[in-house]
Amino acid sequence: MKARFNYYTASPDTMKAMFNTQAVIDATGLDKRLIALVELRASQINGCAFCMHMHAAQARKLGEDNARIDTVAGWRDTDWFSEREQAALGWTEYLTRLSQGGDGDAAYEALAEHFSEKERSDLSYVIGVINMWNRFSVGFQTHPE
Repeated sequence: MKARFNYYTASPDTMKAMFNTQAVIDATGLDKRLIALVELRASQINGCAFCMHMHAAQARKLGEDNARIDTVAGWRDTDWFSEREQAALGWTEYLTRLSQGGDGDAAYEALAEHFSEKERSDLSYVIGVINMWNRFSVGFQTHPE
């Protein structure tokens, strides 16, 4: 399937702003492997093949275990993810599926148990950014090469 158009060349200022979000994410101090897992999980939910491919590869490059990458969608059904990671993945699912409802209080309570206020804010930013990228990639049919 061919991309609908090249949004990088069509809107360079917007793309520059979107790429600048990575510097903000890098400065949060959140664990890069956790960020990659969160980005992978949101991308799975949103059906973004381009981002799934990218963030799985990124996680591997950061030393993440293949079994955990392969089962991140089933994180509730394994004991391979720490309570902190589970809280982050649960929050990712809640924020990514806002229109579907869900128990936001339970997701937030788990998050608050394992993350400081700054970390909660920063993680929510990461989740928001990957959801934005997913919408560009899915909407304009960007696919892995």
